[in-house]
Amino acid sequence: MAQLLGLLLLSFLITSLLLVPFIDLLYKWKLRRQNQETRDVFDKLTPIFDKLHGWKVGTPVGGGLLIILVVTIMTLWSYGLFGFTPKVWEIFLLLFSFISFGLLGLYDDIRKTFGYQRGGFFGLRLRHKLLFQIILALIIGILFYTKLGVDFINIHWFGTVEIGIFYIPLAAFIVVSFANAFNITDGLDGLASGLLLICLTAFWVISSTLLDPTLAVFIAIWIGSLLAFLYFNIYPARIWLGDVGALSFGATLAVVGLLTGKIPAVAIIGGVFVAEVASSFLQLISKKFLGKKVFHVAPLHLWFQNKDWGEPKVVTRFWLIGILFAIFGLWLAVIK
Repeated sequence: MAQLLGLLLLSFLITSLLLVPFIDLLYKWKLRRQNQETRDVFDKLTPIFDKLHGWKVGTPVGGGLLIILVVTIMTLWSYGLFGFTPKVWEIFLLLFSFISFGLLGLYDDIRKTFGYQRGGFFGLRLRHKLLFQIILALIIGILFYTKLGVDFINIHWFGTVEIGIFYIPLAAFIVVSFANAFNITDGLDGLASGLLLICLTAFWVISSTLLDPTLAVFIAIWIGSLLAFLYFNIYPARIWLGDVGALSFGATLAVVGLLTGKIPAVAIIGGVFVAEVASSFLQLISKKFLGKKVFHVAPLHLWFQNKDWGEPKVVTRFWLIGILFAIFGLWLAVIK
């Protein structure tokens, strides 16, 4: 544990030292929100969001890129410091999801920041980006099934249920769902990154009870880097994760949960992310098939903000709810 805490602190220190120069670099690259009009994933204008967040124009996006670089390099370096043989395919799954979904998110940040329209590579539509996510998630599911031999789910009080090859689409569904849930939740300063810290702390405890040092090392480094980022991301944020961080972190959070083998606990520990994506999905379905909205605006955090809750109040209370979800999910995962 002392070594893990040391890695966490080292990761925090390295990220802290790099963040201010990295923010300056993002300004130089002009990788920041350029105008007061934003569009959702369906290329529709979002007037309520713009009314509440228009003053944030100019804030750099892409903070997730620095975290991905720091965590990846430190992870590859740190496994040589311990007296155990790391699980190669476990490391590969973590870094593959971390980097591949990050690259997909980086494409989206570039497209949105520099205003590329449809047509050509930079004009990929939502269904094409979703297709890429599904392909990446299926690769992850296949690796779980073929390289780690995982073909079952562990449901507390019911025991282990073998589902064979159907584990692949299940794992892919969870990865894609969490990638998009995180992306949807990342709408207020500090909200998604704070909730991620809460979730990772719970999974860190689970990995320790499972005696999985490979996973514990990765989570410790990730927590340290994320803590440094959160200092600059809380309201009013000096930097945002961007899609490069949101898609990467959501997908990798799902992989971390899958590696613990506690699939029901994944949905509970990440309960706020689940609620956020569920509210957006319910809103979409209702508008499409019933012709009316369930909420005046979705997702949930924006609905509360539109009810005149201050942004810090929404974020703090969502963090508190996230802590309760994490405690309950952790209890469910470790109880005998």
